[in-house]
Amino acid sequence: MAAEDEVAAVMVRAGVPADRIAAATALTGGTYNALHAVDLTDGTRLVVKVPPPAHLPRLRYEAGLLHGEERFYACAEAAQVPAPRVVRAEPDEGGGQPPYLVMTHCPGRPWHVVVEDGGIDGAEHARLRGELGTLVARLHAVRGPGFGYPSHSTGPLTDRWAPAFAAMTGALLDDAERYGAWLPVGVDEARAVFAAAGPALAEVAVPALVHFDLWPGNVLLDGPPGARRIGGLIDGERMFWGDPLADFASLGLAGVDPEDDPDFRAGYAAAGGSTGWDAAARRRIALYRAYLYLIMLVEAVPRRYEGEHLSWVRDFAGSRLTRNLAAAG
Repeated sequence: MAAEDEVAAVMVRAGVPADRIAAATALTGGTYNALHAVDLTDGTRLVVKVPPPAHLPRLRYEAGLLHGEERFYACAEAAQVPAPRVVRAEPDEGGGQPPYLVMTHCPGRPWHVVVEDGGIDGAEHARLRGELGTLVARLHAVRGPGFGYPSHSTGPLTDRWAPAFAAMTGALLDDAERYGAWLPVGVDEARAVFAAAGPALAEVAVPALVHFDLWPGNVLLDGPPGARRIGGLIDGERMFWGDPLADFASLGLAGVDPEDDPDFRAGYAAAGGSTGWDAAARRRIALYRAYLYLIMLVEAVPRRYEGEHLSWVRDFAGSRLTRNLAAAG
């Protein structure tokens, strides 16, 4: 089935007749799900997300990703955080029809694109970092039913964070062995670091909403220069219930570690986020950064990265994985 026909079929399943679709455009930037902008005849723009067929190679945690994304957007709305709103979702795999998510379109452009196109001056950058801290703190105030991925892809939700994170990292390292992924350290060495982290993780008592993919590409900025605001936090598919400090992993991909950024810290604290980041907290942040860099390295195999992009991923994530495993050990 052609992509346009698949989008039309999904929209019909979502209750939107084909004669209401004015145009459907493939969106770039995603690395797993297929994404299309759908313009309706009344001027409304929606976004459709469809994952690849379940028989294709993928990481274990990627099974049922749309469950997490649907949950994230519902929680963001309740927390008054700008994000897409779910129009219709059928996230379950199987049953003969592909799962999908139809959501509203958020205004704005990715943060890094705005920077590349002309930059953001110092005062506006500071204000936006503070705004981002506020929004992230609101997300972290949302409490979940247990620790882990909502899809149960790496195991059922648990009442303690340490076993949930052990299951998450264990599944990823199993994937690394299954796919023969290149890593700068041995799988057994990485397993030992994560296994030794149990006591530090035991300090986390309440499962919080964690986006876990808040790199600048998933933070949309809207408005004219000097008066920009955050128009939306998007791509919540990697969300899980866990330690709020786990979000500091991807937030650091903006080039400034949030725990060391006074503007982010001020916004985070003003919205009720805890900023008492002692040595134990920083060790946990290192663990979550190691988990993120492991994902980047292992997913390179099923996603068939090659050439310059593969070299970049290995250079970027490899050195950071080694450094954060050492900091967490």
